[in-house]
Amino acid sequence: CAVKAAHVLSEIAKNEEMKNPCIEADLVLTLMPLLESTDQEMLLHAGRAIGRICYDNRDLQEELVKVGVIPSLVRILTDYAESEPLVHVALLALYNLADLDSAKEALSMTKVAEQLVKQLRRAENHERLEIVFDVLQALAENDALKVQLVEAGVPEVLSEILLRLQGSSQAEDACIVKAASDLIVSLLLGELSRSTFIFLASYECNTNRLLILESGFLRTDGNCLRMVQLGVIHQLLDLLEKHVESGDTSVQQAALSALQNLAIPVVSKVQMLEEGVAERIEALLRSESPPVQFKLLGTLRMLADGQADAAEILGQDPMLLNRLVQWCSRSDRSGICGEANRLLASILHHNRSQEVVKAIQAAQGVKHLVSMTTSEHAATQNEALNALAIASAIDLETLEESFKESQLVQSLHKLLQDDNTSPEVKYNSMGLLCRLLNSGDLRQEIEEDKIKDTLERLCSHSNANVVKEAITTLQVLRRET
Repeated sequence: CAVKAAHVLSEIAKNEEMKNPCIEADLVLTLMPLLESTDQEMLLHAGRAIGRICYDNRDLQEELVKVGVIPSLVRILTDYAESEPLVHVALLALYNLADLDSAKEALSMTKVAEQLVKQLRRAENHERLEIVFDVLQALAENDALKVQLVEAGVPEVLSEILLRLQGSSQAEDACIVKAASDLIVSLLLGELSRSTFIFLASYECNTNRLLILESGFLRTDGNCLRMVQLGVIHQLLDLLEKHVESGDTSVQQAALSALQNLAIPVVSKVQMLEEGVAERIEALLRSESPPVQFKLLGTLRMLADGQADAAEILGQDPMLLNRLVQWCSRSDRSGICGEANRLLASILHHNRSQEVVKAIQAAQGVKHLVSMTTSEHAATQNEALNALAIASAIDLETLEESFKESQLVQSLHKLLQDDNTSPEVKYNSMGLLCRLLNSGDLRQEIEEDKIKDTLERLCSHSNANVVKEAITTLQVLRRET
C-alpha cells in the first residue's frame, strides 16, 4: 500500500491547510526513505508529497538537507534522466532548496553539474529550460559550484541554445535568450579556470547582452592579461568589423566595451597597440550611432592613457582628428562632445611629438581645448590645462596664434579670479601661464590683462600649493627666474 499512500499524501499536500497536519504527523521524515526506492511510481509520489509539504518552509527544508535529501535527488536525475515526470520533480525540489547554503554545500559534493548539462541538452520546451536555468542561477552563487558548472560545459550548452534562438521574434524565445545570457554572465564573473578563458576567447554571438567580454568579468588585471594572451583581441576586432558592415550597433558597442576593459592594464595596452588595435577600430569613425561613437571615444582614450606611442599614432591621423573636431562641436550631443574633447586632451597630454601638436593645430582642435578649460567639471578643466601646458612646452610657436584667437589668457585670468575655482584648477592655470610667458605676444597679453594683481592676491590664498605656484608665476612674470 506504500505507493498508494504516498499518492494520497501528495494529493492532500496540495491543500495549504493540510500542510501543518502533515508536518505534525512527521510525514516528511517518514517519506524520506522512500526516495531510495527503485519503483518509479513510488519515487514520483513520495517526491511530490515531500516537495509540497516542505514548500516555503525553510526549517523543514534545512531538515531535509540534513537527513540527506540532496544525494537522493541527484540520484533520481542520474538514474532516471529519461523520465520526464521524475526529472521534473527532482528539478523542482532542487530549485526550492538551492537557496540554502547547506544545500549548495551538499550539492558541491555531487555530480549535479553533469546532470544539469544533460537536462539542458534534453530540454524540449521553454518551461523545462526555465526551471533548469533557475536552478543553475541559484547554484552559480556558490564559487565551488560555479567552477564545476563551467568545467561541466554549461556555458557552451547555453551558447548553443542562444545561437539556436538567434533572430527569433517569439516573446518566449526572447525570455530564454535573456535568461541564458544573464546566466552566462553569472557563471563567468570572477577568477575562474582556464576553461572559462578558452570558452570566452572563442565565444561569439550577435547581441551586446551576449558578448560576455563586456561584463565586469574583465575588470581585473589578471583576467584581462589572460584574455589578451589567448588572442581574444583579434576575434573581437573581426567581430567588430563584421558588424560595422552589417550595421549592428549593439555588437559594436559591446565589442568596444570589451576592448576598453581589456585596455585597462598597461601591459595589455602595449600588446594591443602592437597588434594594431587603434588603426582597426578607427573603421567605426564613420558610424552615425551616438552610443557607438561614445564607446569608440572611450576605448581610444583608454588606449592612449599613459602611452606616448599610442598618442603619437592617434595624434597624426588626419581622419581621426577631423572627426574629433566635428564631435567637439556637437552641442546637441553633450556626452559625445565631452568625450571627444577628453580624447583630444589625452592625445596632447601623453604625446611627446611636435608633429602631433602641429596636426591638432591644423585640424583646428586647439580652440576646443581652450573652451574645455571653462568646463563646469574641475576634472575636465584640469585635463585641458595639463594638455595645453604640455603642448606649449613642446611647440608654443605653433599654438600661439590659436591661443590668441581663442582668448586663452583671458580665460585663465577668469579662472584665477573666480573664488569658486578649485585650488587644483588655479594651480594648473598658473602652470600653463608660466609656459605662455615664453611667448612675447602672449606675455604682453598677460601684462595688459593685469594678471599680476590677481597673482599677488593669490599669494595669500588658503591653499599652500596655490600660494607656492602664485609666487613662482610672479617670479617668471618679473623675469626673476
